[in-house]
Amino acid sequence: MTHIADDHAVIRVHGARENNLRDLHVDIPKRRLTVFTGVSGSGKSSLVFDTIAAESQRLINETYSAFVQGFMPALARPEVDVLDGLTTAIVVDQQRMGSDPRSTVGTATDAHAMLRILFSRLGRPHIGPPGAFAFNVPSVRASGAITVERGTATKAVKQTFSRTGGMCPRCEGRGSVTDIDLGRLYDADKSLDEGAITVPGYKAGGWNYRLYTASGFFDPAKPIRAYTERELHDFLYREPTRMKIEGINMTYEGLVPRVRKSLLAKDREAMQPHIRAFVDRAVTFTACPECGGTRLSEGARSSKIAGVSIADACAMQISDLARWIAGLREESVAPLLTALRHTLDSFVEIGLGYLSLDRSAGTLSGGEAQRVKMIRQLGSSLTDVTYVFDEPTTGLHPHDIRRMNDLLLRLRDKGNTVLVVEHKPETIAIADHVIDLGPGAGAAGGQVCYEGTVAGLRTADTVTGRHLEDRTALKEKVRTPTGALEIRGAATHNLRAVDVDIPLGVLTVITGVAGSGKSSLVHGALPGRAEAAGLEVVAVGQEAIRGSRRSNPATYTGLLEPIRKAFAKANGVKPALFSANSEGACPQCNGAGVIYTDLAMMAGVATTCEECEGKRFQPAVLEYRLGGRDISEVLAMPVEGAREFFGTGGDAPLPAARRVLDRLADAGLGYLSLGQPLTTLSGGERQRLKLAGHLAERGGVYVLDEPTAGLHLADVAQLLALLDRLVDAGKSVIVVEHHQAVMAHADRIIDLGPGAGHDGGRIVFEGTPAELVAARTTLTGEHLAAYVGAAAG
Repeated sequence: MTHIADDHAVIRVHGARENNLRDLHVDIPKRRLTVFTGVSGSGKSSLVFDTIAAESQRLINETYSAFVQGFMPALARPEVDVLDGLTTAIVVDQQRMGSDPRSTVGTATDAHAMLRILFSRLGRPHIGPPGAFAFNVPSVRASGAITVERGTATKAVKQTFSRTGGMCPRCEGRGSVTDIDLGRLYDADKSLDEGAITVPGYKAGGWNYRLYTASGFFDPAKPIRAYTERELHDFLYREPTRMKIEGINMTYEGLVPRVRKSLLAKDREAMQPHIRAFVDRAVTFTACPECGGTRLSEGARSSKIAGVSIADACAMQISDLARWIAGLREESVAPLLTALRHTLDSFVEIGLGYLSLDRSAGTLSGGEAQRVKMIRQLGSSLTDVTYVFDEPTTGLHPHDIRRMNDLLLRLRDKGNTVLVVEHKPETIAIADHVIDLGPGAGAAGGQVCYEGTVAGLRTADTVTGRHLEDRTALKEKVRTPTGALEIRGAATHNLRAVDVDIPLGVLTVITGVAGSGKSSLVHGALPGRAEAAGLEVVAVGQEAIRGSRRSNPATYTGLLEPIRKAFAKANGVKPALFSANSEGACPQCNGAGVIYTDLAMMAGVATTCEECEGKRFQPAVLEYRLGGRDISEVLAMPVEGAREFFGTGGDAPLPAARRVLDRLADAGLGYLSLGQPLTTLSGGERQRLKLAGHLAERGGVYVLDEPTAGLHLADVAQLLALLDRLVDAGKSVIVVEHHQAVMAHADRIIDLGPGAGHDGGRIVFEGTPAELVAARTTLTGEHLAAYVGAAAG
C-alpha cells in the first residue's frame, strides 16, 4: 500500500504569469533531472528562477520571525496561481563573482580561510592568529588614555592596542598598483591654448578646460614641456584649492587627481566606449613591488610550513596544492587537513584543478564562476533538495561536458530534484524529462510547447525539436588571410613563451579545453600587438550588462538620443521632454511607470502609476507626435516594427535610428521592445545586445569571448551569418569558442593545450578545420571530427 506522503511526487506550477509566461501549467517530476529548453527569451529563466526558485526562497524566509526577516531581502510572491510540492532550492547561477580585487578563488570557497588557520597553527616562525595571514585585514596599532569609572572615583588608564593583519601596506591587499601614463593626459609640445589636454571631456573652451587656462598658476600660452617644476606640480598634482575663476567660485585641483576621481573611479563597463578606450590606454596595472603581487605583508610571507609560505601555497595550481596538503602529517590539525583536502579535491573533480587560490574572482568566466559555486554542493549529505542550474556547460570544452553531466546525474541519484536550463544537445540528451518553452521569444514565448522524454523531443514539431540534430558542415572553401599579427614569446599566466601568427581578414577560432590559455593569449598578448600594428581592437567579453529597471535597449544602444531629437525638432520643443529620466518624467512616479510601496519585512508592492498609466511620461508630453505616434508608443514598438517606422518610406524616416535598429536585428533581437527593461532580459539576450552595441565601433579586429553563451541551437546559424558579414566588411574576427558549429565554420583554428593549467599553454594545432579533423591529434580535433561526421551522416 502506497503511503500518502509518497503522493507528492511532482512540483505543480499552475497559472504562472511571471514576465512573459502566459498562464503556464506544468508538472515537474521530483527526484529526476529535468532540462528546460527553448530559444533565448522564451521564458525558461522566468519559470525556473523567477517562479520556482524564488518562491522556495521566499517560503524559507517566512519560517523566520518578523524581527529576523527585517534584516533579510524582502521577496515578492511570483505571479502564479498554484505552486505545490516545492522543496528547498539551491540556486547555482552564472552571475559573475564580485570584481573586488580582494575577492579570490580562495576567499570565495573558504579554502583560504582554512589555509590561514593551518598556517597560524603550524607556520614557523609563529606570527599570530589566522587574521595575520589575511590580506583583507590591515595591521593596526593604537595607544591612548581611557577613563575607568570605579564607584564614585574615575581614573585615567593608559592603554595600548595592536592587531596583526596580513594586508600588504603598499597595495592594501589588492596585489597590484595603478599608474597613469602622463603622456596620455596631455601633449607636452602644445600649450593649453593650443589644446594640450587630451583627456575626454576636457575640450578647449569647456569648463573643465577653463579651470586650468584661467587658474593663474601657469601661462596658458607656454608649452607644457617648458613648465618649471613648480608649474608642472600645480598643473598635475596640486591639492584642491578654492578660488574664483571668471567670477565663479570653483575648486581647482591637479589634472591627475581630478582624472582619478572623475574617470578612474567609475566602473569600466559603465563607461562610454571612447572613455573606456582612453582609460585602457592611460592606466597601467603593475604587480605591487613590495609584496610581489601576493597581497600579503612581509610577516605573513615569512611564516612557512615545510619551506612553503601561504603566498606560495595560494600561487600553486590547485591540483599541486592538493598533493602538497595530502603529504602533510600532523595529528593536531587532522580534521582541518581532511576538510581542506576535500575542498581542493572537489576543485580537481569539477575540472578546475588548473586554477590557483590567489586568482581574482572577477577574472573567472561565467562557467568557471558557476562551477566554483558548485564545489560546496559536491560533498553535501542533503537529499530531497531542488538544485537549479543555469547553463552549467557554459565555458566548457566538449571534452569537459561529460564530466559535468556525471556531476548532475550524481546529484539526482542522491535523491535530489535537478532543474537545468540548457541549450547544449549533450546535456539535453541525459535528461529524464524535458520541458520545451516557446514557440518564440519575448511576447511570442511563455508557453509549454513540449513535455516528455528526449526521444519525443527529437520528433516534436518545436523549434528545439527541429534543431536538436543540427550540425554545421565544414566550409568547402575557406578565406585567405590578408596578413597576420605576429605574437612572440607570450607568457601571460600559463602560456609557455608562445609564438603564433594570428591571421587577419578571416574568421579565426581559438579553441582548447577550459584553462588551456585561450583567454590569456587573446586578452593578454593580442591587444598590445594589435595596437603596435596600428589596429584598433573591439573586445566583446562576458561581463554582465549594468543597468537598472529604467535602462532598456533604446538607452543602452544610444538609440533614444536621435529619437528624442527627432521628436523635439518635429514639435519645436526641448529633447529633454522625451526622457522619462528627465523633464518629461511623470511627476507622480518620477518616470518609473510604477509606484513602489515598502512594507518593511513584507515584500514591497509595485502598482501601476494611475497618473501616467505606466507610460512613464507626463500627459502633456504624450500630446507631441512623430509620424503619428507619441514617445510611449514608439518605445513599446518591437525592433522590427521600429525599423519599418524609421526606415526609408516609413512614417518617420530617421537614418540614425535605423542604423542602430539594423544592428539589433542583425544580432537576432528583432522581437525586443525598445523600452523593455534590461532587468527582464535573459542572459543570451544581454550578450547579443552588448554585441549589437559594439558593432558600431570602428575597430579593425573584433575579439569575441564565447558569443554562443545563452544561444539556442536555432540562433547559432544567425550568429555565424553575422560573423561572416563582419569578415566580408573587411574586419578580422577572432572568437574564443567551444561550440563545434563555430569551429566548423571557421577559416582558421588555433588550438591550445594539450591540457589545462601547467599542462596547457602551448599551441597544439594551427590550420583549417578540415586539417584539424583529418589530423585528429588533439582533444578538439577528436570532438570536431565526431561532430562533422554526424553532420555528414
